[in-house]
Amino acid sequence: MAEVKGELQTQEFELNMGPQHPSTHGVYRARLTLDGEKVVKVENIIGYLHRGIEKLAEDRTYTQFIPYTDRLDYLSGMLNNLGYVQTVEKALGIEVPERAEYLRVIMAELSRMASHMVAIASFVLDVSGWTAWFPPFRERERILDLFEMTCGSRMTVSYMRIGGVAADIPPEFLPALKSLLDDLPQFIEQMHALISGNEIFIGRCKGVGKLDIETALAYGVTGPNLRASGLPFDLRKAQPYGCYDRFEFDIPVLTNGDSYDRYLIRLLEIEQSARIIRQAMESLPDGEIMAKVPRVIKLPPGDYYHQIEASKGILGFYLVSDGGTKPYRLHIHSPSFVNLGAIPKLTEGSLIQDFVVTFASIDIVLGDVDR
Repeated sequence: MAEVKGELQTQEFELNMGPQHPSTHGVYRARLTLDGEKVVKVENIIGYLHRGIEKLAEDRTYTQFIPYTDRLDYLSGMLNNLGYVQTVEKALGIEVPERAEYLRVIMAELSRMASHMVAIASFVLDVSGWTAWFPPFRERERILDLFEMTCGSRMTVSYMRIGGVAADIPPEFLPALKSLLDDLPQFIEQMHALISGNEIFIGRCKGVGKLDIETALAYGVTGPNLRASGLPFDLRKAQPYGCYDRFEFDIPVLTNGDSYDRYLIRLLEIEQSARIIRQAMESLPDGEIMAKVPRVIKLPPGDYYHQIEASKGILGFYLVSDGGTKPYRLHIHSPSFVNLGAIPKLTEGSLIQDFVVTFASIDIVLGDVDR
């Protein structure tokens, strides 16, 4: 090394973060080029979890593929189910019964809440917030209990069906749901007390990994990460699907676009999801939970696309049918994959410890990246 103008100049070197690393939230690898502790370049390296789900769809009937959607963003199984079955329903022109539509909304928003709780817990853990790691997982367990009592599974639920849902809710579901919603304000208050005002958390996150609207749009970033940058775009409002147009809720928006706002926006969205669920629960109609659909489902030849507002952004399914009982081709537009593309832009020029913070704040799931 040579001394230049009183500073020590060192060679750049490469550091592999992952694919086995607790802060990469799965088998993701970042090849970091460092100048001391400064990140000069970031290269996303993915594919360690690739299971060929899109290709597997070509050898499964439309109904048989439903369980595979759970394994995409495995923290948001209900939302994955919903996006896929609505794509097939759109192609066939199926009208879903009212009760099933309301149950779908309840389950989808519970799934969004559970996903955001894991995002918050994982985020604070990455900045050494051990105490604040427990409450989100405690509340998420109560949501998973609701899933289990309805469909027998906690994470990979496979609850949605083409034309409705697999089963009606049991008698104990609504009282347990009401208890969860009644306790939620206390949980939110606890999170603000433990995290939002914590000076260490603020110091690690404020102004770190800033993402402006123009950059977010250029990279196709959607979901909470986009709304934390100041753009109030949410498909549930912009292009309502299912029965979302019947509920009153706000789109939380923040303006700084930094890692702190990406944490806070998810906490605010949990409150709005609870607001939607309470309305759906109070106006839940009686009736059938499944439409009459053909025993053997065949889509008319052509291509079809449908998208929903998943927990991490826009989730879309592009189906190509040749008229048979299986998709000719299926492509999944997954929000984690798209949002991950912005990581180099957000982290190059930062310190290596800030890379961990920024990466955690984006909230990706590798099953959603490596389809």
